[in-house]
Amino acid sequence: MKMQESPEDYLEAILVLTKELGNVRSIDVANYLGYSKPSISVAMKRLRENGFVALDDHGNLVLTGSGLSIALKIYERHMVISQFLISIGVSEETAKKDACRMEHVISDESFDKIKMLPR
Repeated sequence: MKMQESPEDYLEAILVLTKELGNVRSIDVANYLGYSKPSISVAMKRLRENGFVALDDHGNLVLTGSGLSIALKIYERHMVISQFLISIGVSEETAKKDACRMEHVISDESFDKIKMLPR
């Protein structure tokens, strides 16, 4: 399934925040991404309706199997692409920003070749 950039960013944010905080609420995602709470609430509702996110008994966001799969793929792409860009001399700040955009559009073939490069 091909997703648009924003839903992938939301799923990746939930993954990262879960690793950092343990429990994640919509406000955490809003603060992390710098988006308004109402826009995050709408996005989380759509992600729940599409089966990518669920709420636990305490109202925390939890990635479903399919949501986790997408989040892990995007997170891996982000990490590998940023490390690659840094390794060729791009500043860390620029590498992270560029990786955020590139992770959504790079082909599997190109990404696989970048992953195979020595680090």
